[in-house]
Amino acid sequence: MSAERYLNHPTFGMLYLVAPAGEGRDVYATLYAQKMFFLVTLQPRGAQFEVIPYLDARHHAEIHLARCRREGSLDKERWQELFHQTFI
Repeated sequence: MSAERYLNHPTFGMLYLVAPAGEGRDVYATLYAQKMFFLVTLQPRGAQFEVIPYLDARHHAEIHLARCRREGSLDKERWQELFHQTFI
């Protein structure tokens, strides 16, 4: 992961990438408001935002961290840091 990724939600403003969720979806969280999590699917004509509970977002992030550990990803430490900043 070379750079942070952000999206602009039409109602909640800036969102930041928390973790990939597979199947072309990613978990994002609100940057400024209270913590809200979204499962985002990028589409050719925009993005689809689905609000998800905190525990679902954390679960997706934990699965991604486990995959990074298994694969020996060079970005593992960055994802670990982001996990701690977001969920702990």
